[in-house]
Amino acid sequence: MGKGYEENQARQALLQSFGKDLARRAKSTCELSGKSGVPLRIYEVPPVPKEPDPARCLMICDEVIEALAKPGLFKADEWRHLGELIWSDEPMVRLMTVRILQFLGKKNDWCRDVIEEAYLDDEVLEEAGKGALS
Repeated sequence: MGKGYEENQARQALLQSFGKDLARRAKSTCELSGKSGVPLRIYEVPPVPKEPDPARCLMICDEVIEALAKPGLFKADEWRHLGELIWSDEPMVRLMTVRILQFLGKKNDWCRDVIEEAYLDDEVLEEAGKGALS
C-alpha cells in the first residue's frame, strides 16, 4: 500500500489509543449534543495538528459529525443547550460550542446573545475563527 495510507492507518491507531480516556472524560455521552446511549467517535477539532493530540479531540456522535461536515443540517432550536456548554471546563468543547453558535448566530439572535453573555476572551474567539463552520 501507499505511504499515505500507512500514515493514515498509524494516525487512526494512535487516535484510537486515546479512546478510553476520552470516553471516560465524556462519561460515554456525546460532548456536544449530550446524547447518551449512542455510538461515539473521536473527532479531531480543526485545525488538526500534525501529530494527534488528545487535548484537541472530542467524543461525539455520528449525527453531530455529519452536522459539522454539513452545517446546514443544524437546527438551531435543537442546540439551545449550548448556552450551558459554553461554560464547559473542556477547552475543545467550549471552542466547538462557540463555532456552532457563531454559525447559528447568522440567523438566530439567541446564539449571538449566548456568546456575548459568556464574556469569552479574545484567544477563544480567535481560535474559533480558525476553524469556523461554513
